[in-house]
Amino acid sequence: MTISTSIQSERETGIHVIDTTAMDTTCEPLTTPKHVYTTQFEKDLSLIQDHLLPNIKLEKFSYEGYDHVTWYVSNSKQASAYFITCLGFKPLAYKGLETGSRAICCHVVTNGKAIFQFVSPLRSEFKANKEYDEQVKEINNFIVTHGDGAKDVAFTVDDVDTIFSTAIENGAKAIEYPETINDEFGSVRIAKVGIFGDTTHTLVNRSDYIGPFLPGYLDIGESNVFNTFSSDLINSLPKVDLIRIDHCVQNQGWNKMDESCEFYAKAFGFHRFWSVDERDVSTEYSALKSIVMAANNDVVKMPINEPAKGKFKSQIEEFIDYYNGPGVQHIAILTDDIISAISAMKQRGCEFIEVPDKYYDDLRKRLGHSNMQILQPLEEIQKLGILVDFDDNGYLLQLFTKPLVVRPTVFVEVIERHNHNGFGAGNFKALFETIEHEQKARGNLTSEDIE
Repeated sequence: MTISTSIQSERETGIHVIDTTAMDTTCEPLTTPKHVYTTQFEKDLSLIQDHLLPNIKLEKFSYEGYDHVTWYVSNSKQASAYFITCLGFKPLAYKGLETGSRAICCHVVTNGKAIFQFVSPLRSEFKANKEYDEQVKEINNFIVTHGDGAKDVAFTVDDVDTIFSTAIENGAKAIEYPETINDEFGSVRIAKVGIFGDTTHTLVNRSDYIGPFLPGYLDIGESNVFNTFSSDLINSLPKVDLIRIDHCVQNQGWNKMDESCEFYAKAFGFHRFWSVDERDVSTEYSALKSIVMAANNDVVKMPINEPAKGKFKSQIEEFIDYYNGPGVQHIAILTDDIISAISAMKQRGCEFIEVPDKYYDDLRKRLGHSNMQILQPLEEIQKLGILVDFDDNGYLLQLFTKPLVVRPTVFVEVIERHNHNGFGAGNFKALFETIEHEQKARGNLTSEDIE
């Protein structure tokens, strides 16, 4: 097998990109390229590249995108209300006591094709029902260990059974074997596998289903169970237009990134799409490494981060400490008008990181030495605190919320792309410095463990 390797100008971006669109799967296994490596990270990536080649068995099967993300939270009604009120989502579906669900309560919200399900236990235990007891204890244990967080990232796929069996053969844990579930709206083929820590992936084929979410859920739009979010006040708030989930980022512990990427290659047929090291993503105090693994058609992208050596604890280490292990750090949602989206979210009460004015002074200098033309007014971008990254081909705009839960763990990113498939490497230094300022305020920017 051969791979066409393209390394962008490090002078401009410092990003190492592997182009896997020109794969020839009939040749001999990949050998290390015979050239001088510019960084140790580039050399390491080349040496492990044969472990990151996608599972050939899955090349003829496709991922259609992210189906939904399931969060385990202590109060699903309040969590969904936050996304509705502050992030502009709409109620989609519900499962709880009113629908016959005795163990759990689920509130599902949506904006565009981005769907989030919030799940809470209804009891601490069910002594008389083993299935219910296991279900509520799993959720309660997750919340105690990790706090409220993203438990499951679901993919829409065309062949649940093949992708499931391949994942299990290559190290994934079977959580729920493939089954077909039905209601009056049709049928859904579904399965679930475990990956790292307590995180799971659900595989969903809904090609024969026209219901609002999944069988067993009540269509909120067609019911009168809840009327809280149909009030004139909520409807008068500025609209937030989002499109779909762009990517989901996982944080791993020390020296676990390569192992995790290899797992995605073998279990799910993902390939390495993009990568950066501590040379690109570092400040005076902290650093990280990141590799983005993508599905065969690039519609699903899973960046995987690990900490790199620095003077103090990085945001990755802070996440691992408070989450008590690896997990989903943030979910990026795509929009085609980030100016309007961020402006509306801020008016609705959503909290975002605060970007210093110096960043925009530097941005104007960078743009002055390039041919890139940003369509949006820089004054408006600076007013809203939006970050900008660009290369010779295009640019992206992005901004990150503050942590959405009490622990400094999970947050949301809003992103707009203009012919730019990167992940904001040019912003990582500014982003890290901003987050370090907040870490310092939390007392977590330190070289020592604090109990």
